[in-house]
Amino acid sequence: MPGITGLNKKHNFVLLVRDADLVGAALRQALAEATPEERPGLERAAALVESTAAATEAELRARWVRSRLAEVGFTGDITSVAAVRALRKAEPKLSLAAAVQLREEAVAHAE
Repeated sequence: MPGITGLNKKHNFVLLVRDADLVGAALRQALAEATPEERPGLERAAALVESTAAATEAELRARWVRSRLAEVGFTGDITSVAAVRALRKAEPKLSLAAAVQLREEAVAHAE
């Protein structure tokens, strides 16, 4: 997942852009026009989009945090101060308060 654009130390929020509804509609259209050979793959893709669309914003932020930590090679305890440091290393423009809040959401929504 890419970083968050426009984020700086004065703004402690994470904007989520959800377009699962658009992707779902495109997949439903493709399913309507699919050949029998294409249907299984498209049905699986549609199911994945539906499950992702059902995720709450907190769950999506938690996934984002885990992906950013993985990107910088963090494998330690997500409840640690080191996790906050790693998150800020991955996203240098994150304020300390935002990094702590995001880390707490990731802890609360562990996969």
